Amino acid sequence: MGCAASVYAVGWKKKKLSIPEIMVFVPTMRIPVESDLQRPLKGVVPKDVVNRLSSIRNQIVLVAEDTGGSAISELRRALEEYLSILVGLTKTEHGLEGLVEFKWKNLEDGPQETSISNSWFELLSVLHLLAMLTLSEADSFMIPKDHSGSGIRTVSSDCKRDAVDLLLKASGYLEFCARDILACIPPDIKTRLPKDLQDGVLEAISIQALGQGTEIQLGLAVECQKATLSVKRRLACEQLTYFSQAYHCLSNCDTNHGHGKKHLWFIKWKFLEAKAAAYYYHGLIMDKGNEPSCHISAVCCFLAAEELLAESKKACLSFCLAAPVTRAPPLWGAMKHLHQKIPEVASRKSQMYGYLLEQEKVLQVLPELPQFQLSLEPDEYRLPEIDPTWESQKRENQGQTLKDQIKEFEDEDPIESQATECLNVPL
Repeated sequence: MGCAASVYAVGWKKKKLSIPEIMVFVPTMRIPVESDLQRPLKGVVPKDVVNRLSSIRNQIVLVAEDTGGSAISELRRALEEYLSILVGLTKTEHGLEGLVEFKWKNLEDGPQETSISNSWFELLSVLHLLAMLTLSEADSFMIPKDHSGSGIRTVSSDCKRDAVDLLLKASGYLEFCARDILACIPPDIKTRLPKDLQDGVLEAISIQALGQGTEIQLGLAVECQKATLSVKRRLACEQLTYFSQAYHCLSNCDTNHGHGKKHLWFIKWKFLEAKAAAYYYHGLIMDKGNEPSCHISAVCCFLAAEELLAESKKACLSFCLAAPVTRAPPLWGAMKHLHQKIPEVASRKSQMYGYLLEQEKVLQVLPELPQFQLSLEPDEYRLPEIDPTWESQKRENQGQTLKDQIKEFEDEDPIESQATECLNVPL
């Protein structure tokens, strides 16, 4: 009895489930799929251009497929080299925008592919991948590491600053995509773009990156003894504004795809955290006033911060449970400090000024948070100069006869070979 079950049980080892830890959220990773560049461009574009385009793109395909996008440095180098050649396909004077069918896929969607014959789509996809790789690199800088063997995981200030630089760079890629690349894509093709390439999604991720950069800066300010309450409040308010803008962008998009819902929960979670921090620091500043109304307003801020903190914990849980499942990151930066301080201060100040709250119930109105000019901006991105090999196209076309052009294909198609022979028949 039970022999069959025993047979299957013996030697069967359950695969250990690996749930990633996320500090900087990377919404999705789209990688290229092998596409035929040689056939549509042969005889139209110089051979060395076609060969380089095809060779570098195939290299990107292989590395991205084999590593799942984890070979960041290698992929970045190849993508940047590919861009300088790819730019030539988008030049109006070359007339090559729709010749090649480019194929891409989302790593989360398995074999499902998106195929679009437009070089601007290819350019958009390459820059999107560069942005996601840059966000992934920023995430790796922010994952706590224990190099000492003591079991204490820390992130150095230098790593945090490097992560901020990378977030600004990723934001620059995405802003350029939303502002400049999408404008060059015809409306009929734009409707066929994947959901994660919608302009609202691109804008949301770009702004979100600025918000996460500000979040890191706030954490550094909390660790710095010289940072004033005004500086901390300003950073918290700026972070709140960024995530508010990102949420507005994303809420107007179709999020019923891939990481869509998880992305929305991430921004909501960070929005609530930022709002809790902003009210906490605003309350501390107001509490310095001498009037009873100042203390009442401060207590209202502390109680609001405590409620927002509780809501942010729920949003964090919803984010982690949304597919694909991720681990809740350990408390870090400002929130590591505020998860302890907000409940403590809210309780103490409520007791201290309880008599004022009873006497002045009319004054118990939550004050508005101050508005500040945003400090962080995306790094300016510009497309690279067109690769010099494109300059040979004009010279080749000028010196190439019709016979020479057709001869390019004679090894590929016997009918075209016959056409070449006809050119040799004397009239």
